Amino acid sequence: MGKKLGQQRRGKGKPRYKSPSHRHKGKIRYPSISNEKGTVKEIVHDPGKTAPIAIIVLEKGKSSIIASEGLKVGDEIEFADDGKKIGRGNILPIGSIPEGISIYNIEVRPGDGGKLARSAGNGAAIISHGEKTLIKLPSGKEKELDPSCRATIGIAAGGGRKEKPLLKAGKKYHSLRSTGKRYPVVRGVAMNPVAHPHGGGGHQHVGKPSSVSKNAPPGRKVGNIKAKKTGKSK
Repeated sequence: MGKKLGQQRRGKGKPRYKSPSHRHKGKIRYPSISNEKGTVKEIVHDPGKTAPIAIIVLEKGKSSIIASEGLKVGDEIEFADDGKKIGRGNILPIGSIPEGISIYNIEVRPGDGGKLARSAGNGAAIISHGEKTLIKLPSGKEKELDPSCRATIGIAAGGGRKEKPLLKAGKKYHSLRSTGKRYPVVRGVAMNPVAHPHGGGGHQHVGKPSSVSKNAPPGRKVGNIKAKKTGKSK
């Protein structure tokens, strides 16, 4: 009997595959307020995120947001409804932000708390306004969004984190462990035939079509699942 695939072992929900969420700082999203000021009380590291988290003290309670590049303790930020308060770290609807301004932590739907351009050093740009607001994402893709979706002015703090080398495999393992990701990941063709459907053979090759049906059993679901196109030219 063969060894279970990685995705089958992950489905068991054992500690190796679980993200240590008890160490995380909770869900980071925009509070449902407007036209209110807050003060940065603290900037903290969240093991589950690449960008630092800013703890904001509001008139009623506290909130956590992704820190903007250059933001520091004691700075004042505003949750505004118009484009008159364009300042680093301020949160506004994208329809009120002038074209060409860098933004991050962008809502896809109004009130969802922020979904796009959230990782360290990332930022999108406002391209144009109309019935929908057109933005350019860090990937280069352009997306139309509702003008009432909110975003933060600036770019997410923590840029340049990849410039420091990890130097050893253990650092990489613990870095990915905090987000519940598996490391190292071994190629299927490098395994024995009992460990993976792509394993075995005289040299490292799959040996059969790597496209599998969506109705295939879990022990066969590797490679291009339900593939209409594989990207290979004829």
